[in-house]
Amino acid sequence: MKRLVVAGALVAAAQVLGATGALAGPWEDGMAAYNRGDYAPAIQLFRPLARGGNARAQAAIGAMYRRGQGVAKSSAHAFMWLSLASARGDTRAKAEMEEMSHSMSADELARAREMMRACEASDYRSCEY
Repeated sequence: MKRLVVAGALVAAAQVLGATGALAGPWEDGMAAYNRGDYAPAIQLFRPLARGGNARAQAAIGAMYRRGQGVAKSSAHAFMWLSLASARGDTRAKAEMEEMSHSMSADELARAREMMRACEASDYRSCEY
């Protein structure tokens, strides 16, 4: 009888958690914060993902630097993160990066490319944020 009660309690807990306790991950939490306009928490959630090589997070950070959302607006930082995302196959990041490059000076582009190389060489530990 005791086993039946425990099993019943576990089933009930699973149903309650399944119905209301679906947990979001860092990406979903970051996007929820971003969509609310809470850019600083969003970028804090995206950074570890970007360091782990997540192209979507890298593209999101690049877009946020481009628009100055939660960070100081910076073409070089935006280009760096969009380039990293593009190298991982994010086609939207590639298009945004190419569009940006037309309005950047040669010095800005060189700085962004050097930042990207340093970031990749450090395995994302020494990326400028």
